Amino acid sequence: MKNLSFRRLRALCWKETLQIFRDPSSNLIAFVLPMVMMFVFGFGINLDSSVLRIGLLDEASGTESNGFARALEASPWLEVHRYETRAGLGHDITESKIRGFVIIPPDFSRRLKDPSGTAPVQVVADGSEPNIAQFVGSYVNGVWQSWLQQDFADRGKELKREIALEPRYWFNPSAQSRNFLIPGSITVIMTVIGALLTSLVVAREWERGTMEALLASPVSRAELLLSKIIPYYLLGMFSLLLCAATARWLLGVPFRGSILALCVVGTFFLLSVLGIGLAISTGMRNQFNAAQAALNAAFLPAMMLSGFVYEISSMPAFLRGVTHLIPARYFVSSIQTIFQAGSLWKVLLPDILALMLSSAFFLGLTARLTKRRMD
Repeated sequence: MKNLSFRRLRALCWKETLQIFRDPSSNLIAFVLPMVMMFVFGFGINLDSSVLRIGLLDEASGTESNGFARALEASPWLEVHRYETRAGLGHDITESKIRGFVIIPPDFSRRLKDPSGTAPVQVVADGSEPNIAQFVGSYVNGVWQSWLQQDFADRGKELKREIALEPRYWFNPSAQSRNFLIPGSITVIMTVIGALLTSLVVAREWERGTMEALLASPVSRAELLLSKIIPYYLLGMFSLLLCAATARWLLGVPFRGSILALCVVGTFFLLSVLGIGLAISTGMRNQFNAAQAALNAAFLPAMMLSGFVYEISSMPAFLRGVTHLIPARYFVSSIQTIFQAGSLWKVLLPDILALMLSSAFFLGLTARLTKRRMD
């Protein structure tokens, strides 16, 4: 680039850096908001269930039914409340006082001893919240299988019922949702820093009248663009490492990959969102409109269509196709792989390639929209 002056570029980058620290809104978005979002995602959003309130009606009142009832009450995942009537169970589950209930029928002992019979226990869960309903069924079934094994073993009888499974979870042994939600939330934070901040920088120059001075100076288009990209890239990489450290050391999320892999993937994702923000800012020349457009073009798709919260495979075919155009989709996949599985370059490379193409497209679009004239 024969028109590129590193002296002018250094001066412009320093001017942009000073502008970042002088602007209260930039400080809020760049330093305060990421930490607030990390702790909100870390402690406020949880797809796991801790202790579930369920009801228990024992119509058998025998030795076996009492043993199973005690096993339910001993479970650390269930808060069991005993009932005397079925009407009471129906009323409380309707009022959401309990999430489900277990009924032990009068012929429990007889059906239990029949090896060809079905499980003599009725489990009802509140289906208005499908996720909670699945937890109720899983927890009660786990207690049932454990109690069956223990009860039959104690009496020296052969267990002729369903085989009890002992699941093991690869990559996330504790099966905690925060271990993939928190890495995914870093995508949203990087989108805020990259797209929202840069959507304001060029528009702010137009609103404050400083763009005329820049256009009247010998600054080239390449120098102008690089001066808007480099400071925010460095700010974004600092925030990325800060968020990763917060996730690892404060929120307890395992980090099995390498800093190198994180920086490589983060670089191309940042360049993509920086390009989106700058393209919006260059085209709109109004801070309010640019911020609204950035939220709709980058932030909302990163939240809704990246696979961060909602599974992409469960979306309609049209939306699944749209997700391939969203850079956040590839960064979510990569950063979750880095945190939970490690630096698996064969898995990361397709995402890195997609992010490279995305960054080239959006930065090229910004360069095309940037013109050295007032109109």
